[in-house]
Amino acid sequence: MEKIVEQGLLYDFYGELLNEHQRQIYEDVVFHDMSLSEIAQEQGISRQGVHDLIRRCDRALAAYEGKLHLLEKFGRVKEKVEEIERISTEDTVKALAAQILEEM
Repeated sequence: MEKIVEQGLLYDFYGELLNEHQRQIYEDVVFHDMSLSEIAQEQGISRQGVHDLIRRCDRALAAYEGKLHLLEKFGRVKEKVEEIERISTEDTVKALAAQILEEM
């Protein structure tokens, strides 16, 4: 998985477990594509401080996934619903599977 996609997915599942400062900076890097220098200047901290915080957040989010496996479970459920949608011959089942996938 591409790193930025993985970071986004991990953040979607576990981002609320980070503190507000961590969330703000992590969102700036991952979702707003800001450089470390831009964030450092905006936050009034060093570029190295931003880099270290991002690494700590990456490790924390990966550790949460390592213990809870929510992203892994989500992927398995999504694959099963996609399979149901693909093999179903009933329009109502296909529609329901499509609705589930849309909500995921």
